[in-house]
Amino acid sequence: MRLLYPCDPFNKKDPDETYAEEFLAAQTAGMACSLYSAEDFESGDFKPRPLFASEEEVLYRGWMLNPNGYGQLLDAIECNGARAVTSVAQYCLCHYLPEWYSLCKDFTPETIFVEKGADYAAAVANLHWPAFFVKDYVKSLTTNRGSVANSVGEVAEVVSLIEKYRGQVEGGVCIRKFEHLAPDTEERYFVFRGKPYARNGVVPEIVQSIAPRIDSPFFSVDVVLSADGTPRLIELGDGQVSDRKQWPVERFLEIFRG
Repeated sequence: MRLLYPCDPFNKKDPDETYAEEFLAAQTAGMACSLYSAEDFESGDFKPRPLFASEEEVLYRGWMLNPNGYGQLLDAIECNGARAVTSVAQYCLCHYLPEWYSLCKDFTPETIFVEKGADYAAAVANLHWPAFFVKDYVKSLTTNRGSVANSVGEVAEVVSLIEKYRGQVEGGVCIRKFEHLAPDTEERYFVFRGKPYARNGVVPEIVQSIAPRIDSPFFSVDVVLSADGTPRLIELGDGQVSDRKQWPVERFLEIFRG
């Protein structure tokens, strides 16, 4: 399997600064790695360096892409004689909350999905939730304002700010039941080819239960403790575009060696 990383925009022989530590550690560990220019790719020019071997499996490690952009990347990989580890459908399954929600409903806050600009008051009228956590299909609002809406009127405010700071509302709007969570308890886990991994080696039961439900070769699982200590699933993500967070780079790369 070959790892594919974005290169530095100004020096195509070097990895982008964001991925430099991981790229260099992977090379040092003897893993096959290639670089590509994200800027050239957006202009229709895809030239991985080094080139892929025929029928080689390629795992992307780079920026978040929308489903259309990811599909274009897969087409480019296949045109270069290789094949992607993760399909477009598998990418969407973990990248968009509505795709995985029904599979993990028992572990995560209750959620409804509406279009941007919908009648939010009508959507939540019968829910009687204490507050609302608002995000689009991919991410929440990361400014100091945060994504919690304490009233129906604030739901529209959060959606507007997501659009302002991210440039768009991707997919649609997710309105989640607000739950009181214990601070500083969020932990990211990864699942690769069906096997869950923890940075400290201890995989909690909730992650072990989620792993077989998700038909994707590589994804992240974000778990946090509720105020009463119950583990809760906050987010799934495609592993290719998920940050390592607190994971030491060497421990992260061990995932791909089993």
